Amino acid sequence: MPRRQLLIEIPALGAIDRTRGGIGRQLAEALRNAISRGELAAGERLPSTRALAESLGVSRGTVTEAYEQLMAEGCLDAQPGASTRVAAMLHEPDAAVHRSSVEHTDSIPSPPKAAARYAAIAERLAPLPSIPFSIAVPEGAVAMDDHWRRLNNRVRVSQVAAPSGYSDPSGLLTLREAIADYLRKARAVRCGPENIIITEGAQQGLYLAARVLLSPGDAAWAEDPAYPGLTSVLEERGIEVQRIAVDSQGFDVARALEMCPAAKAAFVTPSHQYPMGMPLSMPRRLALIEWTKSGGWIVEDDYDSELRYSGQPFPAMQGLDNSRVIYLGTFSKVLAPSLRLGYVVVPDCLVKSFVGARALMGRGSPLTEQHVIAAYMKEGYFETHIRRIRAIYGERRRALIDALKVELPELRIQPADQGMHIVAWLPNGLDDVAVAKAANKAGVALRALSPMCSSNLPLSGLMLGFGGFTNEQLRDGVRRLRQVLEEAFQVTPPGLLVNCRIESFAK
Repeated sequence: MPRRQLLIEIPALGAIDRTRGGIGRQLAEALRNAISRGELAAGERLPSTRALAESLGVSRGTVTEAYEQLMAEGCLDAQPGASTRVAAMLHEPDAAVHRSSVEHTDSIPSPPKAAARYAAIAERLAPLPSIPFSIAVPEGAVAMDDHWRRLNNRVRVSQVAAPSGYSDPSGLLTLREAIADYLRKARAVRCGPENIIITEGAQQGLYLAARVLLSPGDAAWAEDPAYPGLTSVLEERGIEVQRIAVDSQGFDVARALEMCPAAKAAFVTPSHQYPMGMPLSMPRRLALIEWTKSGGWIVEDDYDSELRYSGQPFPAMQGLDNSRVIYLGTFSKVLAPSLRLGYVVVPDCLVKSFVGARALMGRGSPLTEQHVIAAYMKEGYFETHIRRIRAIYGERRRALIDALKVELPELRIQPADQGMHIVAWLPNGLDDVAVAKAANKAGVALRALSPMCSSNLPLSGLMLGFGGFTNEQLRDGVRRLRQVLEEAFQVTPPGLLVNCRIESFAK
C-alpha cells in the first residue's frame, strides 16, 4: 500500500496505456513530463524499480530501461546503494530562463477587467489587527466559556461529527430548530426551522439576498453611511444603489420614496444602524413595512441586536411582517468571527430559491461547529453567555467613554447604547482617513467613517471598537489617539470644533 501511495503522487503516470506497446518509452516520457512540470521536484526520491513495476503491472526490466534512459539524459541521478532521485540541479537553469523571458517580454497578460474591482473590495474589507480599537474582537473575558469547550469535546468524539456525505445546504436541522426557538423568544421573529438557512455569516446572507431578490439594473435602497460589505455586494451585482442619509430616527423612508420610488429592496440595520448606532424608530418601521405592500422586499441585518446596554433589545422588524422581510443574523459578534456561522430567515415563498443560491456558493458550513452551537443553545448556555458578555461589554464601553472625556474632553461621541463600537466625530477639516492611517501606525486600529458614506454625505469620524480589550488597553489606546492628534494634526484639546452637520446626529 505505501508503494502505491507514492505512485499516486505522480499524476503523469496515469497517462500510460498498458494495452499497447512501447511501455518503456511511455514510462520514460511520462516521468520526463512530470519532472519538467515540477510534479517531481529536484532531489525527490523515485519508487524502486521493483515497487514501480509491481504498481504498474509491468516487468521490472521495463522500468529499469526507462530509468536508465532518463539517467542518460541527465534527468535522474542514482548512486550505488542509494535510491534513484530527480537530478538535484535540474530545474534551476529552466527557472533562470523563465525569469529572463518574463523580464524582457512584452506579452505579460493583463488582469481581467473585473480583477481591479475585486482587488479594491479586498482592500476595503481587509480586517484590522487585533489591537485597540479594532471592531468585533471577542476575546479574553468574553470568549466562549467552559461549557462551550466541554460540548465541543463531546461532539468531536461522537459519531455525529464523523465525516459523512454532503449535508443539507440549509444547514443542520437541530441547529435551525435551536435558532428558531431563540429568535422567537429573544427577537420576536416568526419562523420555523424550515425558514432558516445556515450561512457563513451576515456577509454571505447579504450576498444571497442580493442574488435572489435583485437582477442587474434593479434599484435598491441602502443606508448612508452603510456597511462597506453591503455596498460592495450591490455594486458587484450591478444594482442601482440609492443611498439614503440616516438621521436620529434612522433610515428616512419618505426621502427614499422621493428619491427612488422604483426600488425593489431596502437594505437596513434597524436595531443598531451600522455604523452610527441609532435604532430605526417605530413610525419609520411601520412606513417601511407599508412600502412592501407595493411589492418591495426588506433585508433586515440585525446587527449587534443582542448588545443593548440600557433597557431591553428592540424587537426585530421581521415580527411585524414575516412575508416580505428577509432577516439576517450571525454568531460572529457574540461567539467568535472564526466560527463563520450565521443564518438567514426567509419567507416560505423564497425558501427553495435561497437554498438553491446557497448550494451554488458551497455545500454547507462545517457540521461539527453546527452541532456544537446547537447543543450550546439547546442546553441554555447561549442566552447565559449573552447576558454575561453584555455586562462585560457595558463596563468596557463606559471605560472607553470615560477615558475619552478625560483625554479628549471636547471630542463628540455619537449617542448610542448598543453594539461593540462607538463613533467619535473629528473637527472641521480633519481627514478621518489620514487620522486612521496615522493612528494605525501608532498601534491603534481605527476605521474611518467617510469611506462608508456616499459622496453626498461628507462626514468625518472614527469608529472605536471596545469589545475584545481590557479597560487598561482601552485607556492606553485613547492616550495614543490623543498623541496622534496632537503630534500629527496639531489638534490640542480642549477646543475641538465639530462640524454642524455632524453635530445634528448627536442631538
